[in-house]
Amino acid sequence: MKSAKDKIEELRDELHKHNYFYYIKDRSIISDYNFDLKLKELINLENQFPQYYDVNSPTQRVGGSIVKFFNSVKHQFPMYSLDNSYSKEDLILWTDRLHKNLNSKQINYLCELKFDGVSINLTYENGFLTKAVTRGDGVQGDDVTENIKTIKTIPLKLNGKNYPKSFQIRGEIIIGKKDFKTLNKNRTKIGLGNYMNPRNTASGSLKLQDSTEVAKRPLKCFLYQIVSKENIGDSQNQNLKHAYEWGFNISKTYKKCENINEIMDFINHWESKKDELDFEIDGIVIKVNSIQQQEDLGFTSKYPRWAIAYKYKTEQISTKLLSVSYQVGRTGAITPVANLSPVLIGGTTVKRASLHNQDQIEKLDLHLNDNVIIEKGGEIIPKIVSVEISKRETSQKKIEFIKNCPSCFEIIQKKESEAQHYCLNYYNCPPQIIGRIQHFVSRKAMDIDGIGNETIDLLFRSGLIRNYFDLYKLKRENLIQLERMAEKSVDNIFKGLEDSKKIGFDRVLFALGIRYVGQTVSKKIVQQFKSIDKLIQSSKEELIQVDEIGERISESLIEFFSIPENIELIENLKDVGLQFEQLEDSSVGNNSLANKSFVISGVFKKNSREEIKRLIETNGGKSLSSISSKTDYLIGGNNIGPKKMNKANELKIQIISEDEFLELINS
Repeated sequence: MKSAKDKIEELRDELHKHNYFYYIKDRSIISDYNFDLKLKELINLENQFPQYYDVNSPTQRVGGSIVKFFNSVKHQFPMYSLDNSYSKEDLILWTDRLHKNLNSKQINYLCELKFDGVSINLTYENGFLTKAVTRGDGVQGDDVTENIKTIKTIPLKLNGKNYPKSFQIRGEIIIGKKDFKTLNKNRTKIGLGNYMNPRNTASGSLKLQDSTEVAKRPLKCFLYQIVSKENIGDSQNQNLKHAYEWGFNISKTYKKCENINEIMDFINHWESKKDELDFEIDGIVIKVNSIQQQEDLGFTSKYPRWAIAYKYKTEQISTKLLSVSYQVGRTGAITPVANLSPVLIGGTTVKRASLHNQDQIEKLDLHLNDNVIIEKGGEIIPKIVSVEISKRETSQKKIEFIKNCPSCFEIIQKKESEAQHYCLNYYNCPPQIIGRIQHFVSRKAMDIDGIGNETIDLLFRSGLIRNYFDLYKLKRENLIQLERMAEKSVDNIFKGLEDSKKIGFDRVLFALGIRYVGQTVSKKIVQQFKSIDKLIQSSKEELIQVDEIGERISESLIEFFSIPENIELIENLKDVGLQFEQLEDSSVGNNSLANKSFVISGVFKKNSREEIKRLIETNGGKSLSSISSKTDYLIGGNNIGPKKMNKANELKIQIISEDEFLELINS
């Protein structure tokens, strides 16, 4: 006779198998009635023998846990956005860049549908789902594991045995068109209002506090990207086949393409067929198929270089332009905003649309009370695409761009080489001051917990801060008197400020908000100059020598450091303990690779490709994506790319192993 434990494990395995065949293989090998009987039996046994509880039991599909808040979790691998394209010409330029960067004539692509849903990152350990995290800002998101477990197209236990010990897989949470109609129909029956659109409903469902309620929502998930330190397959389509075998719901619509013409055929096919699908798509994702080539191409600070999204044209609708207002950014940039008569488009109500700059207003020839055609750019950001001139009356006044800042009323200026107008009242224009401080405390900059945008606004209005340094002069007795400031909130602010003193120099430099100096540029500068003092003393010629720094960035840096107030601010921040030098520790390196350039190819045993790249850069070397006469070494691992090997031999570039590379660092 079987023990209770054996019976429980047997039922779990059987139900996992039935879920796999029903939701992934799309075929049933057991009746719904018999499935429900087995599930009830398992529930009863688990209730009788709680010592055999398993977080990944099929019984967890029904939900039951309640959370008051969702923990924020940092992604092990950042979840990058995709660069967008709207024309064949854009795609041709993109493929041309790929060939140039890879120095290769042969590139295969994988085209996939771009699901209009909510991105999710799933972690599996030893074949079991252990964590599910939303995309968030790409760096960290919310832990929604308990809610995700209720989605039947996401396996709690993987099928087979040939999966990696630990890996992540990314996908999109959606609600099908038919299911969405049924959902709204049922709500109407009980006197509730309809949900606006499937995507927003799916997003809201993931943030419900009661997982039992989530289980009632018809959520599905399509998976599309494996992320792992291990080398799983040689190509994107191979990885998708592996994922399908393991039990993941993979859309069978993807296709391998050899060239731009095949890519466009795929795009055109689904543009005409997308309405026949039971789920919403807003375009096509094109990826370099080879994993090796993906790794060679790498990432920008925002996007993977090896993937791009082709967006379909969006719904357009007419509405009335009521007025134009103006926003002031942290750099002083003036952005005009169209205030519109509210209109429903793409499932959301639109009241405002960016007009970008004066040139755009003049190009559209905008008049007050014009009937304008709007669309959602990328189906997210509303924009005015044209004006219905035929409906314009002679009494309507032409929109004239403002001459003074809407906040401080100083005269605004525009450089001949730029499209944007700027308020130059850098130190006394409130939106600029607030915006700069908000940028300073943001997650990618100083990451000061306890101080959000609303808190910055409150502190400024209360006269407690005017610049970054003022944050470090805050006193408890002043904060505790402010509205919504409890003891714990004040404690969090001071802890966040103290922790910020450990933030590295590259992020401190980025936090200063110097125009055109983003995250990537900040890292390059710090690698070159090592300290703020050396950077301040550098000439334009020295700055331009740094990778990715041109005329515009070098001029911006020189201008920033020429202002006495900025130098005083930096000195004050030094005094409170912020890092303005690159620390010479083990993580930084020993500069042993100075003036050496490396290309990485293959799979390595001791370090990932990203780790090798980091070691190159932190020890003074330069990591390149393609081999040229300027390359000093090719670091080769297993499955080294034959084209890179041939190119290295042709140019007589030295090929070294991982161990030889590590010896170089330590020599």
